[in-house]
Amino acid sequence: MPAPKPFDVVAILSDYPEKDVRRGMVGTVVDTLPSEHVLVECSNIEGETLVLIALDADDVLVLERITSSTVSTLL
Repeated sequence: MPAPKPFDVVAILSDYPEKDVRRGMVGTVVDTLPSEHVLVECSNIEGETLVLIALDADDVLVLERITSSTVSTLL
């Protein structure tokens, strides 16, 4: 699994009820932190920040965008 880096779009893999973060929420890595942690921002459709949370890098999944040229290589 690729290590998350700034501007990667990620899915959160665990629930954090104290922060109102649920598994499956999608966010953007805004910074990498010491000890293999990342700072992730989740926002609403208007771009307003819902939560900014530091997570272990193993608790996010980097999502990849598939373009039409990439799809042809998958077939």
